Amino acid sequence: MKRIDAIIRPAKAGAVCIALKKAGNPGLMIMEIEGYGKQRGIEQQFRGKTYKTELITKAKLTVIVKDEAAGEIVRVIREAAYTGKEGDGKIFISPVDDAVRIRTGESGDLALA
Repeated sequence: MKRIDAIIRPAKAGAVCIALKKAGNPGLMIMEIEGYGKQRGIEQQFRGKTYKTELITKAKLTVIVKDEAAGEIVRVIREAAYTGKEGDGKIFISPVDDAVRIRTGESGDLALA
């Protein structure tokens, strides 16, 4: 199993969720986060004054998938989140040792379905 964490623009979260649903992904977790990367914050103007915002709001999506589905899910997320501008985000892929469904006790790939 693989864990896929995608840090994306909040405005793209809905499109990514719809794309994942169409791709047959059974579930995901999403949360609002703040941070910075290469951009190191952004400058905004409000009432004629410029303000530097250090932390940028992003959406973090987490999906746990079978090994063979990881490549397709990464492709779907990347295509749905793409704008072509700096700050589109990143996707991280890491191994998952096991998963257990609390209600039934099923483990491994059975717990994902």
